[in-house]
Order: sequence, then structure tokens, then C-alpha cells
Amino acid sequence: MADREFAAAPGSETPGAPVAATRATPYAWYALGILFLVYVLNFIDRQIITILAPDLKRDLGLDDADIGFLYGTAFAVFYALFGVPLGRLADAWHRIRLLTVGLSVWSAMTALSGLATGKLQLSAARMGVGVGEATAGPAAYSLISDLFPKHMRATALAIYSAGLYFGGGISLMIGGFIVQGWNRTWPGGGPFGLVGWQAAFMAVGIPGLLLAAWVATLKEPVRGLVDGVPTKPSPTPFKGFFEELYAIIPPFTLLAAMSRGGRALAINLAVAALLALGALAMIRVTGAALQWWCIAFGYYAVFSWASSLRSRDAPAFHLIWGSRAFITTILGYGTVAFMSYASSAFAPVYALEMLGEDPATVGFWVGGMGALAGFLGVILGGRMSDWLRQRSEAGRLLVVMFGLLAPIVPIVIAFTTKPEPGSADFIRFTAFASLAGLLASSALGAAAATTQDLVLPRMRGTATATFFLSTTLVGLALGPYMAGQVSAMTHSLSTGVLSTLAIVPFGLAMLVIAYRRVPAAAANVVERARAAGEAI
Repeated sequence: MADREFAAAPGSETPGAPVAATRATPYAWYALGILFLVYVLNFIDRQIITILAPDLKRDLGLDDADIGFLYGTAFAVFYALFGVPLGRLADAWHRIRLLTVGLSVWSAMTALSGLATGKLQLSAARMGVGVGEATAGPAAYSLISDLFPKHMRATALAIYSAGLYFGGGISLMIGGFIVQGWNRTWPGGGPFGLVGWQAAFMAVGIPGLLLAAWVATLKEPVRGLVDGVPTKPSPTPFKGFFEELYAIIPPFTLLAAMSRGGRALAINLAVAALLALGALAMIRVTGAALQWWCIAFGYYAVFSWASSLRSRDAPAFHLIWGSRAFITTILGYGTVAFMSYASSAFAPVYALEMLGEDPATVGFWVGGMGALAGFLGVILGGRMSDWLRQRSEAGRLLVVMFGLLAPIVPIVIAFTTKPEPGSADFIRFTAFASLAGLLASSALGAAAATTQDLVLPRMRGTATATFFLSTTLVGLALGPYMAGQVSAMTHSLSTGVLSTLAIVPFGLAMLVIAYRRVPAAAANVVERARAAGEAI
């Protein structure tokens, strides 16, 4: 195998010593294909609520702020929180088994969403989807990083990430055709009394259980072998998982803080009090109690976990939370997600309610064009970021900056499109909304690969979970809700979506800082880990 897949490490004098891979095996590409399908289904289940929004608003008495909460916050907070302990589990346990269980859980919860009779029940189901889907990112990113050599990693991660856009587009197609066809055939409710949106949830949830059986057949790769640093399996894989769960789920977080001393407990309580006051203030302004209590709960839990990680795994904390390069990278990409999640969440709603198109047409064109645009953007962005990475350690961040700035004009054009008799308003909207998605999606593979380069192999699952904290608690939990809340307050969906562009200056500042700091941080990962106590 060495003569085909591996090259001798430069300067290596030890016969038989592990060496870094120079190419990917055919099985790596096969596994990547299955992981891509998992991510497609991940986003079908996550995104389908957008095409069903008008029916949900009518049948369950919701408004745009509720849709933003259900699409974003209800899913995102639990996705982010459980992603942390599940990321830790992905670093220590069998990743294929973890992904199989998670896929089964989120598929079942998607199907159960079709039985909801109100906002609370649908919120609970969306939270369950978030918990199940929290397994996918850490497990898949870690697997891909152990299947592909470093110089191919951004491309491989970009291909996997393209499932996001295929899944999002396909969900609109499936949802649009099912809800329109079902309601046309059975206007008063079909078999078992189900209406169109209920049937759509079940139609995309149940097939996930079959895909889970296929995922279970994959082989688990040796950690770090592709980088020439093979890592032995943990003898106690669930120990770290329960430590993380204990550190992030209240009220156990108070006990974890207490175990670190009185000062740690006082700081923990002070942060909890400040977040509670902030939530009360936002509730008074918006009236959205569930939204802001979920946000406060999520941010407090993350603070508690990061504080605990510092005492339990100093090297991991130092390379992730203690690294300005890492933090500014994920915050910078989080602002890209803030804008793109908001526009993708309400693009179908805008076409349905503002432009007067039917669900099947919106699903086919907005979904299909969005899927194609997102796929092209993430693949081209990944390839470009790998090319730039060969010329500069921070080169990938130029692609992330591009993904932040380039979509602004297309978003403005798309969401200021007005319905005019005899005009091509829907074509114009679809074209510019898709272009915005293409440009924004170019940043994903570049940001993900940058975070993987800033940590050791054993920390990749935890690093991925932390990366998703930003994309979810900054991007998904706040972007769609802000667009929906502003829309509900101003009675203008256009104003709601465009209000999210206010995040751009902050994101650009974060990425400029990251660009300056990543080269040094990536060059001395091992040294910084060793200085923090890593036995390497």
C-alpha cells in the first residue's frame, strides 16, 4: 500500500514508521459518497419547514417570527449543545455507530413533526431533530479528515458540504410537490386525516431509517493514520461524553463549576444572571419568550462547557477557545451563516406569499436552482481555497471573506423584487436568490478546513462541534429569527431579510483578524499543544 497511497515522510529514518498519505483510496471516495447522502437527508429534514411555512402559519396560527424560531432557534440551540458532547464522543468512540444512531433519531423526529398540533409540539420535534443531527457534523468531519490527506481535505469537506445545498433544494421540491398534490387530491385531509404538510414531514423522515442501515456497513478508519500520526482508540470512550454532558447541561453545570472552586461557581452564576437579564429585556421588546430563553439557555450552557473544558482538557481548550485565530475564523463564518440562513429560510416564503407562486413551482425552481447554485459554490470555493492554501497558510480565509461580501447585492435585488403583472418577477427573484446562495456557499469548505488545520487529530470532533456552535448559535439561531421578527414588526418580509445585512461589518472585522493570525497558529499547533500539557 505504501507505494501507491503513501509517501515516505521527509527525513524519516525509522523503517516501518507511519507516514502521511499523499492520495485518497477508492474506498475513501465511496465512504464520502455515503456521507454526502447523509448530509443531503440532514438538510432535507432541516429545511423542509420553509416550503411548508404558509400551511403551518394557517393551520397552527403562526407568524414569520414563529417560523424563524422553528427553523432556526428551536433546532439550533439543541443542535449546538448536544453537538459538544457528541463531538467529544466522535473523538473517542466508533464514529460510524454514532452516525447511524443519530440518523435514526433525527429521521424519526422529522416524521413525528407531522403529528404536531401546535407550536409547542412542533418545537419539541424540531429540538429532537437538532439532537439527532448533532451527531452528523462531528462524526463526518472527523471521518473525512481521516480518509483524505491534508492537501485534499478542503475539497473533500466541500463535496460533503454540498449535501447541504442538495438537501435544501430537494426538500423544497419534495415538500412543494407533496403539499400541493396532497391538498389538491384530499382538500379536507387524506388517509389517516393527514393534510399536506403532515404527509410531507413523514415522507422525508421515514426513508432516513433505511439510509441508517447502509451507513452502518461502513468501515471505521484509523484516527490520524492519513497524517502519519496514528492514534490508539480510547479505552473509555464514553467517559469524555458524560463529562461533556455534565459540563454543558444545566443544572449539572453548577455542580461542575462548584467542583472547580468558589470563584468558578461565582463567575458561572454571574454569567447566568447576566444572560437571564438580557433575555428578559429582549422578551419585553419582542414578546418572544421561548426564543430568548432558548438563546440564554444555549449561551449559558456553552460558557459553562468552555469553562469546564479549560480544566479538563487544557490542550484542547488552548487550541480552540484559547486561539484568537480559531475563534475569529468561526465567528467570521458565523456571520456568513447569519445572512445565508435568513435568506434561504424565507426565500420560499417570499416567492409563495409576495410573488404569488404555487408550492410546486417554488419547490422546483427555487429548490432546484438553489441546490445547483449551492453545490457549484461550495465545490468551486473548496477548490479555490485549496489552491490559495498552497500559496498562503491563511489563503482559505480570502474565500470566506468573498462569501461574506459577494452575496450582498444579489440578496438586495432578490428581496426587493415586486410582483408585476406580465413581468418576469419570479424568474428575477429565483436567479438572484440562487446567485446569492452560490456566492455565500463558497465560504463553507474554506472555513471548515481552516479550523481542522488549527487542532490535533484527536481534537477534530471537538473542533468541529465548536465550529458548528458559531454557525448555529450565531447564524442559524439568530439570523432567521431576526428576519422573521423584523418582518412581523414591520409587516415587510423584504425589510426583515435585508435587516440581516447589518452583521457584515462585524464579520469582516473578524475575518481580517483571522487572516493575520492563522499562519502562525497553524505553524505551531504541536508546540502550543505541548506547552498546554499535551503528551506528544
